Amino acid sequence: MDGKTKAIVAHITLIGWIIALIVNSQNKDEIASFYIRQMLGISLLGLVLSFIPFVNLIGWLITVILWIVSLVGAASGEEKLVPVVGEYFQQWFAGL
Repeated sequence: MDGKTKAIVAHITLIGWIIALIVNSQNKDEIASFYIRQMLGISLLGLVLSFIPFVNLIGWLITVILWIVSLVGAASGEEKLVPVVGEYFQQWFAGL
């Protein structure tokens, strides 16, 4: 599986993310690692925002928008940071 495919698979639910993580751990690819970190951050952000009262609907919309931006970047095969928080995700989850 090439890096672009692993990056796209990482966007397909939690199971897809786990599969991409396992496959990428055997044969590291920089673009796959980039999007695995992005998706972990987007998922955690969505989870946190869903528990804040009166923000959960807006948080859900923000999460979906970030997911779409990330998926488009993965499909294009280039490393595109999601707006505002993407750089933080890359720093925080650098070990993946």
